Amino acid sequence: MEARGWDQLDILIISGDAYVDHPAFGPVLIARFLEARGFRVGFIAQPDWRSVADIARMGTPRLFVGVSAGNLDSMLNKLTAQKKVRAEDQYSPGGEPNRRPNRATIVYSNLCRQAFPGVPVVLGGIEASLRRIAHYDYWMDQLRRSILLDAKADLLVFGMGERPVWEIARRLAAGEPVAALRDIPGTAYALDNPEAWQPIAADPSRYVTDGKVVVLPSFEEVSADKLAFARMSGIFQKETNPGNARPLLQVYGKQAVYFNPPAAPLDEAAMDELYDLPFVREPHPDYQAPVPAFETVKHSIVTMRGCFGGCSFCSITEHEGRVIQSRSADSVLREVRALSRMPDYRGVISDVGGPTANMYQMRCKSERIENACRRLSCVHPKICENLETDHQPLIDLLRKVRAESSVKRVFIASGVRYDLANRSPTFIREMARHHTGGQLSVAPEHNDTTVLDKMKKPPIEHYERFAQAFCQASEEAGKQQYLIPYLITGHPGSGIPDTIQLALYLKQNKLKPRQIQDFIPTPMAMATAMYYSGFDPFTLEPVHTVRSLREKRQLKALVLYWNEEQWPLAREALRQAGRRDLIGSGSHCLVPAERAGIAALPGAPAPSRERRERHERRGGPAPNRVGPPRASEGGKRRSASGGRQRTGQRPAPR
Repeated sequence: MEARGWDQLDILIISGDAYVDHPAFGPVLIARFLEARGFRVGFIAQPDWRSVADIARMGTPRLFVGVSAGNLDSMLNKLTAQKKVRAEDQYSPGGEPNRRPNRATIVYSNLCRQAFPGVPVVLGGIEASLRRIAHYDYWMDQLRRSILLDAKADLLVFGMGERPVWEIARRLAAGEPVAALRDIPGTAYALDNPEAWQPIAADPSRYVTDGKVVVLPSFEEVSADKLAFARMSGIFQKETNPGNARPLLQVYGKQAVYFNPPAAPLDEAAMDELYDLPFVREPHPDYQAPVPAFETVKHSIVTMRGCFGGCSFCSITEHEGRVIQSRSADSVLREVRALSRMPDYRGVISDVGGPTANMYQMRCKSERIENACRRLSCVHPKICENLETDHQPLIDLLRKVRAESSVKRVFIASGVRYDLANRSPTFIREMARHHTGGQLSVAPEHNDTTVLDKMKKPPIEHYERFAQAFCQASEEAGKQQYLIPYLITGHPGSGIPDTIQLALYLKQNKLKPRQIQDFIPTPMAMATAMYYSGFDPFTLEPVHTVRSLREKRQLKALVLYWNEEQWPLAREALRQAGRRDLIGSGSHCLVPAERAGIAALPGAPAPSRERRERHERRGGPAPNRVGPPRASEGGKRRSASGGRQRTGQRPAPR
């Protein structure tokens, strides 16, 4: 500030993440965006929350304080699906944990009100965005109010915040009071005067039908009735299209929260301008240790944002929107050249993608249809006939990136939407030949049709078709490459019986997965509404949910059927399901029976008596090897980012 001759900031931004001057870090992106519009912006990363001194060290800002927990919900960042504290924080220097408080948005907001009395406090980021309505908190196992009320902030920006935050800054700079900012798309505010909201809440049907306001079930209603919570979640999801979304109102006792419709997505020119901002692409020089999240993305390029997949367990759609917002090829190439000037760049781009690898420049064929549509997914239960799924713009972009003189290799590390990829054999061939570093991530998630329907994922046949095409394309390219299938256990609609069938499917196809996601109910996701309420938010039909942490571990153990450490829990699950026939040494078995400290691998001949006695005498492990395959079985292949090696699995045989 002294070097620039500033005596006061216009805007101060507080973040729970380390300061990394890179477009993948949301609060920094907003700071650079505001700076480019002439505002004096200061930034405090991971402040000490035990006093106001750290928050106040840059002085009182003139316009407002922006508060964000960072790139992740602070509770998800800290706790696992088993509610255990994570050993590492990817967004802190050296991965050091405990650099941010629990529910960081609320804590930082309270500090700002103490440090800067009378200065507007504006919440933003994914934690605020996904906790903006009454929501289920997995770690407390109860419902919580809108985070706006608990933080006692003036405004909440939800979704991608560039347009709303710019309008807030511009209008405050023009002299408008924050209380007058009531019509900005992509924002929410509290109504403390019952007279302001009681007329609306008294007759909700009147406002729903004429398109003025949709009144959600109140916090008191959803707290008392889980079916009301499911209904609330379904209503909310249908009001997320900026083209037709109506304002929402939710009552909390003597208060209410009013939600404006979502902000319009950015067009290509705005996206290009955003990523052309003068990012340094480095962590703050004060840090003595690397920031792990930056190490993952520093040589990657974001080409688009948004996702029209609408997967039930994922919150990307709720935060980034369903409309794909893409950059131009020229903008991407400018970033490639910026990467080439980084001192540690060696010609390898670790990823070109976004929330998914292959939705670049895909859109509805008609803007009129898109603005009127209330579908939650463009690809479920089947791909919409109005969706343009042409992969040629992405293929052309990748070819241009490969042609850059500074580029040696370009990888795709973002997950591939395989039901879309199946429509473009050329894309699959190009990806296998040029953009896969030995292994490729795909996400079938499960193989059971009913479970996949609750996830809003395509049937397993789509994955099998893609696996065959990718395997064939790899062979034609003279490469031995592997698919890494992402799987989820414990998702609503899933239980022990279908997970047993999933494990048998994996064993039959000689797949030994290592990346298993134990379902975590994150705020606002459709699957979270199912998990908490036990009802589908759209059909209001009952949905089976696994809530016991032990049963969740059992499900994961079944999918990790090959891992000796998981056998006790897997046996327990099989016995509970009445499937003792799958315990033993037969080729059809999932796990071996317990036998005097020696376990036989299912399908393998029993070790000889002499061999068993020899191992027992020297206290060695079981004579049949169990665990990761040798190189001849799966092979160690360098990851797509060119980093440390992991063991991949071949796709299902053709």
